Amino acid sequence: MSFRPVYSLLLKPPFRSSYRSVYLYRMASSQAASKFGLKDSGLIKTQGLIDGKWIDAKDGATISVTNPATNEELGTVPEMGLAETKEAIDAAAKAFPAWSKKTTKERHDILMKLYSLMQEHHEDLARIITLENGKTLAEGRGENAYSASFLEWFAGEAVRTYGEQIPSPLPNVRNVVIKQPVGVVSILTPWNFPSAMITRKLGAALAAGCTAVIKPPPETPFSALALAELARRAGVPDGVINIVTTLKNVGEVGKEMCESKIVKKVSFTGSTGVAKLLAGMAATTLKKVSFEAGGNAPFIVFDDANLDEAVAGAVICKFRGSGQTCVCANRIFVHSSVYAEFASRLSEKVAAFKIGNGLEESTTHGPLIHSRAVEKVVRHVDDAVQKGAQILVGGKAVPNSNFFTPTILADVPVDATLNSEETFGPLAALVKFDTEEEVIKLANATDVGLAGYFFSRDVGRAWRVAEKLEVGMVGINTGLLSQAVIPFGGVKESGLGREGGHGISEYMNEKLMVFGGI
Repeated sequence: MSFRPVYSLLLKPPFRSSYRSVYLYRMASSQAASKFGLKDSGLIKTQGLIDGKWIDAKDGATISVTNPATNEELGTVPEMGLAETKEAIDAAAKAFPAWSKKTTKERHDILMKLYSLMQEHHEDLARIITLENGKTLAEGRGENAYSASFLEWFAGEAVRTYGEQIPSPLPNVRNVVIKQPVGVVSILTPWNFPSAMITRKLGAALAAGCTAVIKPPPETPFSALALAELARRAGVPDGVINIVTTLKNVGEVGKEMCESKIVKKVSFTGSTGVAKLLAGMAATTLKKVSFEAGGNAPFIVFDDANLDEAVAGAVICKFRGSGQTCVCANRIFVHSSVYAEFASRLSEKVAAFKIGNGLEESTTHGPLIHSRAVEKVVRHVDDAVQKGAQILVGGKAVPNSNFFTPTILADVPVDATLNSEETFGPLAALVKFDTEEEVIKLANATDVGLAGYFFSRDVGRAWRVAEKLEVGMVGINTGLLSQAVIPFGGVKESGLGREGGHGISEYMNEKLMVFGGI
């Protein structure tokens, strides 16, 4: 049987335009997939997702996505705008009634299926993270495992959304409280954890019975799109998850995602400045919000600390993701009596780092996300040195690249810019202190308060300092905090609400029902 007549028909109006569009999409997807080198090339999507359909921007505009280690283009995604955002919100609203009416066990099972698919495609998902973000493949694998853990956790939380009965002081009255999903949720995420920052929000939203519109960062959209593809395979119905990709139109897209009366909740991770803008937009309809904003984490080494543990904690806490995590140590305070030894040991470790392409086995640390990130680290180093700091290790940007050598600065003055601005790069700044009171004052001298760390073997001091640090999370004798089971979030200008842990409550409303005549 010949297919030529059918093919000929496809080339004639009105089929020609749509056939050409499909053909070009398949070509673009194929070319992008080949650059990623995945076992399952179907995980690479180069279109947005609205109501279960992979679509381009209405005007055909695209965003180029590059590998920060090589500056090679990995592929393109649509430059969507206001019209596509409204369609995505409408699709989420249409899907909400059926999704919210599913039993908690049904939602649990779908989330667990998605969790299993993320494990099954572990290597491919890790590779996508590495290629678009730049972090090492080992860190990409770690992120995928961390990302999947939120789905497992919130699958369990789905069946634990208990209400309560409250005894009434009135006769013949019974008070009952139930929990219901808020509705359509807007999710806006950063590039530093292109997968985990989505599942931490989306897992809770889906478990609660909400539907979602996701705006991934333009630097790292492929991880979000791969998750959406796996969600479809797991049985998530059309319209429950929608993805709008944008760069130039981010202002109008973000505004609609926050101000739309259809949207009942906004969840954002990013800078404090942007969080304030989005909070103002969301306030126009007084919807629920949760914001994880900027950090400026203190890392304190007391005179009684185990220095081996403190150095190991500083390495993982400061240099994970090349310093591009929101809970990275940004200011390292070291007691004067152990300052020299700590600086020497940390310098020895950092000097052994090898920067390079994250796919190479010997690489310990990848690039920064783009040239603007490099410029900020350069500015912070130059400012500190001009004010008297000494470079112990590194201190240089690699020309014509997104790499900055892992750096340690000693004798950093308190008035250095890096003490008031989050660096978000591989720069460890060492500051001396002499007393507990002095260092707590220094640690708290910032408008933000996401995470803090300290090392001490004194149990009394551990409780005392942990309570006095003005942060939402404290690591005591550890440089790692992040887990799916904990309440993740900050105080002061580091945001509102908590994610992970019992964060499903952020996506639910409590409803009181008072029964009379009982």
